[in-house]
Amino acid sequence: MVRGWEDRIVNAVVIVVLSLAALAAIFPLMYVVSVSITPFSEVLKNGGFILIPKSITFTAYHKLLTETAIPRAFWVTIIITVVGTVVNLLLTLLMAYPLSRRNMPGRSLLLLMVVFTMLFSGGIIPTYLIVKSLGLLDSVWSMILPNAVWSFNVLIMKSFFENLPEELFESARMDGAKEFRILWQIVLPLSVPSMLTIGLFYMVGHWNEFFQAIMYVTDRSLFPLQVVIREILMMTQQPLENAENMLPTETMQMAAVVAASVPIILVYPFIQKHFAKGMLMGAVKG
Repeated sequence: MVRGWEDRIVNAVVIVVLSLAALAAIFPLMYVVSVSITPFSEVLKNGGFILIPKSITFTAYHKLLTETAIPRAFWVTIIITVVGTVVNLLLTLLMAYPLSRRNMPGRSLLLLMVVFTMLFSGGIIPTYLIVKSLGLLDSVWSMILPNAVWSFNVLIMKSFFENLPEELFESARMDGAKEFRILWQIVLPLSVPSMLTIGLFYMVGHWNEFFQAIMYVTDRSLFPLQVVIREILMMTQQPLENAENMLPTETMQMAAVVAASVPIILVYPFIQKHFAKGMLMGAVKG
């Protein structure tokens, strides 16, 4: 097939636009990583802008992981992410499956309530009072339970369940299976792409937990990673007499950003192959 000059121009424009978009995404990442592994003397010499370091040092990462609250914050965030994602998926599954059954009594009312929570919320103060009355302040549960279910994810999973062949459910019922057995032995194995996709949303949300932590937690030993990193990023840079031997605030800041980003970046490739399939199969259809 011979392409005309119009097609070539369009392809060239698309390549240029995509290249600029990729550069805009890669450039900040390169800058952050480069500054985090560059000696402070070189950072000062170049006015704080480093793209390709001439020499490499991991002093910032060593001090970050040994002399700050980062290691403890990592464990808190890992606990929040693992436990929170499991709770999220379990509750979302148990809520979406009944709503996907068209013969469930009160289904329309419950769906209306789910959609209503996407548009309106009780507000910050009532939510804080509820968390306080439940005795969840200064605990990891205060960063898990208030967002235990996301209405949008419930609707996505509900739509996925509705797209499953009804013959599967009818044949299982003919064999004497009850709803819970159908859910765990038939529906759940078929829902792996959708579950992984929604689980990724939940996992990223918990890993980036910040607002609920500053709202409900005052015990510094329970601060998650993002709160501790914010404190590091807010550090004021002090005058340094011996820049060669002292750890710069800017280098520590960049190392903290990299340390917080790498774990979630490493997890994403393992879920990526299921991501598009899960979104397509669980898409909300009109």
